[in-house]
Amino acid sequence: MLLLLPMDGDDVQTSKLCALNDVKKWALMQIEAGQVTQMHFYDQREAISEWIDAVIVISDSEYLWPFQEENIAVLVAHTQRFVDDIVEAFLFKELHELSY
Repeated sequence: MLLLLPMDGDDVQTSKLCALNDVKKWALMQIEAGQVTQMHFYDQREAISEWIDAVIVISDSEYLWPFQEENIAVLVAHTQRFVDDIVEAFLFKELHELSY
């Protein structure tokens, strides 16, 4: 599964999930068998050519229409900001999924 995360930097340990208007890097994270198998950072979302299964955002009030148009699921991490916390919440199905 490929997850897209808007981040405030490209350091896996210290960068945090941020609002879509504040994105500095897009993290594309691959999860297989409950573990992160790959993580790549991109300057622009348009540079990503892979099919994205879901995007994780910090609020359901953000401008999410581009993701909806591409049929990308939107998951909301209300309190999780660091990659490890987001992965744990994803694996335990603690992220809120928006339905269109």
